Amino acid sequence: MTIFDITIQQIVNGLILGSFYTLVALGYSMVYGIIKLLNFAHGDIYMVGAFVGFMILSLLSGIIGDEWGGILVSMVLAMIAVGFLGVLIQRIAYRPMLSAPRLSILITAVGVSLVLFNSVMAITYGEYTAFNTGLGYEGITMGHVHVTYTQMVMVSATALLMVALHLFISRTIYGKAMRAISIDMDACRLMGIDVNKIIALTFFVGSALAAAAGVMAGVYYGSIHFFMGFVIGLKAFTAAVIGGIGSIPGAMLGGLALGLLESFGTQIPWVGSEWKDVFAFGLLILLLIFKPTGILGRTEIERM
Repeated sequence: MTIFDITIQQIVNGLILGSFYTLVALGYSMVYGIIKLLNFAHGDIYMVGAFVGFMILSLLSGIIGDEWGGILVSMVLAMIAVGFLGVLIQRIAYRPMLSAPRLSILITAVGVSLVLFNSVMAITYGEYTAFNTGLGYEGITMGHVHVTYTQMVMVSATALLMVALHLFISRTIYGKAMRAISIDMDACRLMGIDVNKIIALTFFVGSALAAAAGVMAGVYYGSIHFFMGFVIGLKAFTAAVIGGIGSIPGAMLGGLALGLLESFGTQIPWVGSEWKDVFAFGLLILLLIFKPTGILGRTEIERM
């Protein structure tokens, strides 16, 4: 393969990986922007979304098939179901802790993560589950580069979800309420905004996006397991910090940048794929040293 072929192939791989990071990182940034919570259970929400999507697809495969029609329906239903799971978690675990010290709610998030992680591990007996679909490897071949239709659809679907989220945040009354709460929650309460309702909506949207990423990852890799949310949770958090935690465009930029960095980093001579985590977290350390607020983050001034 020529350098051009390798470059095109790694761009495709990086965009796919970055798509998963972006969708999960968006949930991190949305929740942090609203209630300043680092929701470390978000990676496990992604994992639960993959399993819910798999179960729905298994039930519907005999009715509408297991190709794109069935996958789309399964993904939408999984997004709705996991979105409500996120709302339930917020209502039970996080809402009572909003006035508690930051460390308390952070520990609660870790506890929720362990509950989801171990529950799925017990149900699946810790084994990998094959995410079987009727999709093949058809696509477009350019020289030595082969881009499948599955890869193109996934990148397009991620772009569509990001555009939809941007329009929701910038054009709807609920999106404006989210932005207002992220600036001054107490003032929003005085203005008559139902803060708890908007926070619940934020968890719904963030969890739904993570579920979409989980289903797409299952379709792409062909298998799912209870541990799949741990690493991507850390990577998505890294992407959110790189882009600027609390910034929606920053999460998008950080996720894509991290995916491309990992993809191209493994092509350096004498460096293999086992070094991709070194590139990811090395970039995080450097960024925190030289630009702690991230690429698009803003320095916050705390008012006394």
